[in-house]
Amino acid sequence: MQGLSHAIRSAVVPLTAALGCLAALLIGGALTRPNLDWYATLAKPGFAPPNSAFPIAWTILYMLSAIAAWLVWHAPGKDQDHRLAMIWFLIQLVMGVLWSVAFFSLHSPELGLGAIMAFLVAITITIVLFDRLNRVGALLLIPLLLWVCFASGLNFAIWFLNRG
Repeated sequence: MQGLSHAIRSAVVPLTAALGCLAALLIGGALTRPNLDWYATLAKPGFAPPNSAFPIAWTILYMLSAIAAWLVWHAPGKDQDHRLAMIWFLIQLVMGVLWSVAFFSLHSPELGLGAIMAFLVAITITIVLFDRLNRVGALLLIPLLLWVCFASGLNFAIWFLNRG
């Protein structure tokens, strides 16, 4: 009976992480799309990518994140280390959605800047916790960290260009 419980848990947690990535992707897109007309009115820096780049980038990044979560969950280690890593993984997914709420739904680059900074912190903590369990899983989150650093710079530039 304990073997079945372990087998179910082995499948449920990574599946939940993958579904969390899918949910974050879908919710973020649903919050963004209706606000693209507003976004088009904002002054943007020359390094702003075309709108079509964002869904492609986020899809790839969340696919890598789901693989990372699977690798980390199945890595050897203490149960409490796995739980903590997965909690922070889910926190960083939530922070990504909250950024979409702040920036797009609330039309606030300023609030978006605060949310994206918290998103960066959550990703960094997740990478550190993942690295304790599985180096490849941690490395798979580096593209997400780099993209969110870029998005933070873009968010800052948009706030700066549109303040007042």
